[in-house]
Amino acid sequence: MRFLITAGPTREAIDPVRYITNRSSGKMGYCLAEAAAHDGHRVLLVSGPTSLDIPHGVDFLPVETAQEMYDAVQNQASYTDIAILSAAVADYRPVSVPDRKIKKTGERMVLELERTKDILGSMRSEFGFRGILVGFAAETHDVESYARGKLERKQCDMIIANDVSRRDIGFDASENEVLLIYPDRTDLLEKAAKTHIAHQIVERACRLYAGKTCHPGQHTFSGLEPSWN
Repeated sequence: MRFLITAGPTREAIDPVRYITNRSSGKMGYCLAEAAAHDGHRVLLVSGPTSLDIPHGVDFLPVETAQEMYDAVQNQASYTDIAILSAAVADYRPVSVPDRKIKKTGERMVLELERTKDILGSMRSEFGFRGILVGFAAETHDVESYARGKLERKQCDMIIANDVSRRDIGFDASENEVLLIYPDRTDLLEKAAKTHIAHQIVERACRLYAGKTCHPGQHTFSGLEPSWN
């Protein structure tokens, strides 16, 4: 099967030397790509800036901004069986970016921000993706409730939800504990190494794919060849 996995943060420029980003290390996404490749699947990893080594056996496409990641996913979605969008994409970006460094001129500086395009939310409606769609929800409270709302709004097959208010899991950590939110139930994957969690997520996604392909008409592909190496 062909996996499309996004990982890492994005960077939105404020000026030539500053940018808006977040705490995502990319570890979870890289572990997912490694797990899928280990299981013999063809993997394209679309990644924002990280310090991680590229997993062996995956095709790699580096991006920096939310728009670049949107474009990359849009270009590859139709060639994908399973999409796992784990990247922590910026929700907002500066409206304008000067070509020179902003100098200190006062006690305060106000930035005007605008929404970035919603990659996960565009998969079904804009990109016409009909494969298995797995998203991530990083929340600080009401984790399951917010994740289930995201699942329904964005027509996902599964949402991976984790509590990023905890310091022992999630961002910057080597371990994670997640809720797997399905349309009809919620399963807990107890705290474990991200490598172990990744293998379980890939396995669950493959089960969903197998179940969907058992029903003709629910899953179709263009038959075109992707630009993956």
